[in-house]
Amino acid sequence: MPDADAELTRDTTPRCHALLPCAGTGSRAGADVPKQYQPIAGQSMVMHTLAALRAVARLDRCVVVIAPDDAFWASQPVGAVLARCGGATRAESVFNGLQALLEQGADANDWVLVHDAARCLVTPAQVDALIDACWNDAVGGLLALPLPDTLKAAADGRVAATVDRADKWLAQTPQMFRLGALRDALAATAARGFVGVTDEASAMEMAGHRPLLVRGSAQNLKITYPEDFALAEALLRSRP
Repeated sequence: MPDADAELTRDTTPRCHALLPCAGTGSRAGADVPKQYQPIAGQSMVMHTLAALRAVARLDRCVVVIAPDDAFWASQPVGAVLARCGGATRAESVFNGLQALLEQGADANDWVLVHDAARCLVTPAQVDALIDACWNDAVGGLLALPLPDTLKAAADGRVAATVDRADKWLAQTPQMFRLGALRDALAATAARGFVGVTDEASAMEMAGHRPLLVRGSAQNLKITYPEDFALAEALLRSRP
C-alpha cells in the first residue's frame, strides 16, 4: 500500500487560499450575537482576523463561509469572497467552503489555510511562518503550542489522573493542507455527520496522514468565553 502522505504531492505550482468558517453562533461567549461579530478594539472581531489574513501577500484569496441568512455583511466592507454555504457544524462549513473554492477555480493541489474567525490575534508573521514550514511538506500542518500546564483527567468533577504532558500540544489555526486532500478527508466522514472531526488536522489524521506541528504563539488564542474579550482588547490595543 503506497504511503498516504506521498500521494498528496504533485508537480504543479500551487496557490494559497484562506478559508474562514464564520457560521457559528458562539454560544459559549454568552452574547446575543455571534461572537465573531462582537466589537473588540473598535471593530468586529472578524474584521481584525481578516485584516491579518489580507496582509499575507502569498494568500491568493480569502473565502468567508457564512450562514445563508447572515445579514451582518450587508453593511460591512468585505475585502474577501463571501460563500453563503455555512453548515450546522464547523466541519460542514469547512467542507462546503472547500467545495465553493473549487467551484471558483481553485485547484485541488492548491494549499488552503483554514483559520478560526475567533482567533483575531493571529499575525501575518505567524501565517507566513506556517506557509514557510508547510510549503514543501507532503501533508501540511498547523500552528500549535506545546502544552505548558499540568494536564488532569477528570471523573465526576474530581481529578482521576495526572496526564503526561511531554508530547501534548494545543492545536491552533491556521491549519494548512492541500485543498483536494482536505476535501477528501472530510468527505470520508460526511456520511457520519463528521463525527470525530474537531479540526482539519483531525480529519487528515483519520485519513491516515500525520500533519506537521509548527510552533505558534500564546497570543494566538481563540476567543471563547466572556472574559477572553477583555484580554483580546488589551492585546490588540497594545500593538503598534
